[in-house]
Amino acid sequence: MIQFLLNQELRSEHALDPNLTVLNYLREHVGKSGTKEGCASGDCGACTVVVGELQTDDAGREHIRYRSLNSCLTFVSSLHGKQLISVEDLKHQGELHSVQKAMVECHGSQCGFCTPGFVMSLFALQKNSDAPDQAKAHEALAGNLCRCTGYRPILAAAEQSCCGKQPDQFDAREAETIARLKAIAPTDIGELNSGDKRCLVPLTVADLADLYDAYPQARLLAGGTDLALEVTQFHRTLPVMIYVGNVAEMKRIETFDDRIEIGAATALSDCYEALNAEYPDFGELLHRFASLQIRNQGTLGGNIGNASPIGDSPPLLIALGAQVVLCKGETRRTLNLDDYFIDYKVTARQESEFIEKIIVPRASAEQRFRAYKVSKRLDDDISAVCAAFNLRVENGVISDARIAFGGMAAIPKRAAHCEAILIGSPFNNAVVERACAALAEDFTPLSDFRASKEYRLLSAQNLLRKYFIELQTPHIETRVTAYV
Repeated sequence: MIQFLLNQELRSEHALDPNLTVLNYLREHVGKSGTKEGCASGDCGACTVVVGELQTDDAGREHIRYRSLNSCLTFVSSLHGKQLISVEDLKHQGELHSVQKAMVECHGSQCGFCTPGFVMSLFALQKNSDAPDQAKAHEALAGNLCRCTGYRPILAAAEQSCCGKQPDQFDAREAETIARLKAIAPTDIGELNSGDKRCLVPLTVADLADLYDAYPQARLLAGGTDLALEVTQFHRTLPVMIYVGNVAEMKRIETFDDRIEIGAATALSDCYEALNAEYPDFGELLHRFASLQIRNQGTLGGNIGNASPIGDSPPLLIALGAQVVLCKGETRRTLNLDDYFIDYKVTARQESEFIEKIIVPRASAEQRFRAYKVSKRLDDDISAVCAAFNLRVENGVISDARIAFGGMAAIPKRAAHCEAILIGSPFNNAVVERACAALAEDFTPLSDFRASKEYRLLSAQNLLRKYFIELQTPHIETRVTAYV
């Protein structure tokens, strides 16, 4: 059984189909049809809901953290122990919520189809903002698409709703909600079981290892932003899933003198602060990683584990010399990330083995790390080419080079020939041009609807040139640039 709060209503579910999304649960099982399906792939934001989780801050104070999610990509099992808020829950005692009023008063809605999603994104923004902030508003709304208004009135609604905000019914009930969430906090393995399909929800790494050993055919579910597409887009059935999002050990970020250890189930939005502090280009790229709804849901381990050749984080992590800790039963092994990817969607992971955490070396003064993402639009888009460069230059000579690309091969891959040209050479234009030519030996990219093979190779070469120019003239630096 799993338990969660539907606003303030306790829901206990056991026999539901584990392949059921929160979107369809709301619309078909509880009659809340305000949440809309626009794309069923996490691109449009019409299905946005907000999930509240019990958190404890550094001072030991308990509070509820509210986050926007795409309900079309969220399986119901991930709600275990949490609070689900949909657009119907905002109106209170006959009065619209302040974010709804702002949308009305700023004329932020025309056809209205996308409006519930915008309202929920604004609600999460208001809950997480103390004052109007244009950058945060753009970030909060980047995952919501509207064909009618041109966004200006919606941004005006964001400013109004965050300016001088007043306590609402959720603030008034916070203590009560905290008590209720504590009362339903999971204490044992949860399960949804419809007879022919099941999803198991472990709480510890040990339980996860035991379950995965018992069900090696199970699909591991973290954020589900990729896995859920098999259900919503390809109409496949997932007979057995194991949801790892309640394993607290895999959601920790620990900083040591020489490294950062990030649990594989840590949401990308939670990774931002630690990675941005060490590597600002990594932080910039995370801002461009899909939408806020996806970053609130998707995990760093999942972005590695799905072994996509166009995943945004693997090239950066490879260039930084990151490692993954793989767990199987009571056995653990640490593997360099560039050795993890074998072929398209093929990895070095063994049966019943899973990524427990990612180890990222801390920055050093000698490193010259930069990352660039080439995509057709700035926000909420997939890379055509993603490049990461990490050189050590001592007395004008390159002593070490780690260069990795996504979108250039069947796997995220280092540029071995390019690196060989650079190491031991002076860091000058002539050497860089030879290294650019060597990229043609490292990669034979494919053409697809995102870019031609010629465009990809030329882009990769030009990004290396850009990296060289920026290091020579840092005042013209433009990180993680999009090219149209």
